[in-house]
Amino acid sequence: MSADISRRTLLSRTAAVAGGTALVQLAGSMLLAPPARAAAPPAVGGPVPNRVTTSQPSLNGWEMEKAADSGGSVWTRPVLGTPLDGVQVRMEDVETVLVHVIQRFHYEIDVLRRGDVVGWCHPGKIRKGLAESNLASGTAVHIRPGFYPSGQRGGYFPNQLVIVRDILADLEGVVRWGGDDKKPDEALFYIDVKPGNGYLPKVADKLRGWAATPGEGAGASTDPFEPARRRAAERLARLQA
Repeated sequence: MSADISRRTLLSRTAAVAGGTALVQLAGSMLLAPPARAAAPPAVGGPVPNRVTTSQPSLNGWEMEKAADSGGSVWTRPVLGTPLDGVQVRMEDVETVLVHVIQRFHYEIDVLRRGDVVGWCHPGKIRKGLAESNLASGTAVHIRPGFYPSGQRGGYFPNQLVIVRDILADLEGVVRWGGDDKKPDEALFYIDVKPGNGYLPKVADKLRGWAATPGEGAGASTDPFEPARRRAAERLARLQA
């Protein structure tokens, strides 16, 4: 744990971890209305306006866009079960996967509040040679970047790291955690496959099936500390190292 983390932050995180089990148990009964202010997105697959396109890929190969909620592929999408005012991400499969990451973080790692999650960023505001460039393509999210400053390690407690690894294992390698990068960014979670990769729709379909089944999906009573799940998470961590 970094020495410069304040006592208030430490106590806040400790309380959140202690309440994690209760959050998981209550998640199935939580019913928070999705944000109403997000614009209605168009059908996916239509032409993207020139004012939005860049013809430049982010680090993971997806095209960066100059605007969100403006006729392109990136729109503000709800994150059900949380108090967030939505998150700006690429629609369809990417949205399904990244929203799942945010929900599990909220239920099992630490309670999120409005403003804790950043999605799409303008290409002019990111460093294009780093994984943070994936924010500009709508294929990444920053979860609590103020808690986990870019370039620093050690922001998570050991039991929180177990849950991070379990989330990644459930997503079968289509998402990478920025904490594993050479220049760490422990707030960053991003799509780690290129457009057209067949694993992404497969994982997204699995998550949609879980979400439609009571007792499964984000907030379900799975145990990330169960030995078989730990082994699966450790195997993926070795592959993504």
